Amino acid sequence: MPYWDRLRAQAEHLELWMDLAKEQGADLAPIEDQVREFLARTAARVRELPPRPGYPYEEPDELEAIRALRREGPRRLPLDLTDDELHDRILGAWLGRSAGCVLGVPVEGRDRSFIEAWARKLGQPYPLAEYWADYPGVPHLHYSEPIDDFVKGKIDHTGPDDDIVYTVLGLLILEEYGPDFTTEDIGRAWLRYLPMACTAESVALENLRKGLVPPETALSRNPYSEWIGADIRSDAWGYAAPGLPELAAEFAYRDARLSHTRNGIYGEMFFSAATACAFSVRAVREALETALTEIPATSRMAETVRETMQWVGADRDWDRTWQRITERYAGMSSVHTLNNAAHTISALLYSEGSFERAISLAVMAGLDVDCTGATTGSIMGALLGAAKLPAKWVEPLGDRLTTYLIGREEQSVSDLARRTTEIAKLCRGRLSGCRGCRTHPRTITS
Repeated sequence: MPYWDRLRAQAEHLELWMDLAKEQGADLAPIEDQVREFLARTAARVRELPPRPGYPYEEPDELEAIRALRREGPRRLPLDLTDDELHDRILGAWLGRSAGCVLGVPVEGRDRSFIEAWARKLGQPYPLAEYWADYPGVPHLHYSEPIDDFVKGKIDHTGPDDDIVYTVLGLLILEEYGPDFTTEDIGRAWLRYLPMACTAESVALENLRKGLVPPETALSRNPYSEWIGADIRSDAWGYAAPGLPELAAEFAYRDARLSHTRNGIYGEMFFSAATACAFSVRAVREALETALTEIPATSRMAETVRETMQWVGADRDWDRTWQRITERYAGMSSVHTLNNAAHTISALLYSEGSFERAISLAVMAGLDVDCTGATTGSIMGALLGAAKLPAKWVEPLGDRLTTYLIGREEQSVSDLARRTTEIAKLCRGRLSGCRGCRTHPRTITS
């Protein structure tokens, strides 16, 4: 039995003995206090443990230290798009993210075998080729209410989900604070707009409410700081910096610093940079290779990207690569940054330029599939543009998007794309010294 399984079994055994003693009239208060004190003391010791001798990774949290460990990269790419073309790409990214999220929500947290069995139970195509049909016999793992917004025949907009909420919130932050926003500004926006959050974001939000400031908001009582939460906040920064991977990664860094550390930060930086690159390159591999140069080459996240790309190139078979990823990250939380990043990268590379194949593979892989489906759809949407997305995936979503952001519950997707395009032109214009509406990549200097 693995170590953590044995530990959980011992904890459950202790709980049973304590329950029995309570039933028999014993006063357990002193022992309960001792257990709480022991756990708190041990958690503090674990947090302060240094890396073991010979640990092969170097993973700083400060931006300048991160940049010092990057490989050489272009930092800025030409953007040969008219305003209308840029808007189409940004709209495609919004729609692609929405479609991937909606496909993933019904099977969020499920493993690959369940997803395949469920598809066959419903008589749906597998590999996946359409949204999920309603199947009331299987409750959702995380939603306590019906998920009608996310099932075929009932979908008429993009329903509320954190994978969409944080993209809208990112745009609001850029509009309210501008491209020079700080991590402190992010915190102010969270306090104003977020009624709730999950894992690392929940801890950071509670720390903000207690008066803590970054980076302590990411450090205090937060064992989730390398989980996927920052990844799902990456998109707005990539949309705002088309063709500007370094700037997108910096935006992402400022955001991630509020709630995450190390690979939690690098995951958001990587996917923001990849999204930014998707507006300028012709193939998704080029976007991933360039984004890799924006995170520390000495990190586990960089190793995950390199390994996954190598496996795809060697295997040329999605099932084989899926098996490698599953074995490589066995025992890791299903909502960790690394394993989900590997499945996202695999889906993008095996898509062969097909939007449907990309989001389907991301969801079929299992784990946090509304997140991986959304990120995959976002990057493919930015690469292809709205006009090239299959109608069956985008038409059911209409032009409506709902969130749980306070006072921002109803959104128009076309309006979000229009506003994002204006921010994107502002960011590129500032770097190029151009005040006009059209981008001029040749005027951008290092």
